Amino acid sequence: MPPKAFSVDKPVLAFDTSAAHCAAALLLHGKIIAESREVMAKGQAERLMPLIHEMLAAAGFDWQDLGAVAVGVGPGNFTGIRISVAAARGLALGLGVPSVGVTGLEALAYGTEGAVCVATPSSRGALYLQEFDGGIASGEVREAHPDDADFWPDASRQLVGDWPETGKAVLRPDAIARIRAIALIGAARAAQNPCPAAPFYLRAADAAPPSDPPPVILDPIS
Repeated sequence: MPPKAFSVDKPVLAFDTSAAHCAAALLLHGKIIAESREVMAKGQAERLMPLIHEMLAAAGFDWQDLGAVAVGVGPGNFTGIRISVAAARGLALGLGVPSVGVTGLEALAYGTEGAVCVATPSSRGALYLQEFDGGIASGEVREAHPDDADFWPDASRQLVGDWPETGKAVLRPDAIARIRAIALIGAARAAQNPCPAAPFYLRAADAAPPSDPPPVILDPIS
C-alpha cells in the first residue's frame, strides 16, 4: 500500500544513529518542537524506539500523529545506519507515511551560503568530503586522508564539519544542529513523493567474510 500524501499539518519525526549516539527531533510547521540526544557507543538498537516514544509523549504526540519520518542514512557506522534505516522504513510502512533519507553531509551543509566543503569521519583517519554551493551538492562524495595531495579543497571554500584541527577557520555544527537539519531537509523531501529511505554506503564494510565454508543445504526428503 503506498504511503498517504504528506500533510504539513502533521509533525515530521527525524532520527539518526549513524554515529555514537541516538538523536531525534520533531518538526511541526517548520519549527523544531522537541529534540533528544543520548551519547552511546553501542545499544542504539535497544534505546532508539524508547527514546523516540519518550520525546513524542513529552511533546504531546503519539506515533499515529506523525506525517513523515526522516532518517540519517550515513555515511557513518554501518550497524548504526542499518538500525535507523530499518526503524524508519518499518515506522513508515506501519503508519502509512513517507520515509526519507538525509545524508550526514547534507545535514552539515544545510543553511550554509556560498561555496563550502563538508567533512565527516570515515575510518583509519580518513574523512568523507563533499562540496556544496548554497546548500546544494555541487560534487560527489569522496573519501580522502589528510595526507592525500587532493585532501584540502580550493581555498575559496568554507570548511564545514569534522575537519582536522589546523590554522584554517572551520564551521562545526554540533550534533543537535545536525539532527535539526535532518528534520528540516526531510520535511521538504517528504512532500515530493520520495523513494523510501535507504542506507548511503560509499564503500563496503570492513568486516571480513568468514573463512569457514557455508553449510550444505540438503533437499527435503519427499
